[in-house]
Amino acid sequence: MINISLTVDEVIVWILVGLVAGALAGRVALGHDLGLLGDIVAGVLGAFLGGVLAEIFKIKISIANSLIISEIVVAFVGAILLLFVLRIFGFGRGK
Repeated sequence: MINISLTVDEVIVWILVGLVAGALAGRVALGHDLGLLGDIVAGVLGAFLGGVLAEIFKIKISIANSLIISEIVVAFVGAILLLFVLRIFGFGRGK
């Protein structure tokens, strides 16, 4: 059984990291943002995807000894990959 416990502070950080990463990734991958909720979802899912891929490939990212900047970069890369895959399947062509 997996026991996950998150504090309110951690959830807020996830949302903020997701918002920044999702907005940047949407601009790069699609040429437009995805709206507030879409940016957050893309960024949080991208953070998960980026974290899993970094773990699989044993990649450690540390930028300026800042955990939050490093997390944004991982989330950004994961969100870019996610949006490119979604674009291949026809999502994100609007706007």
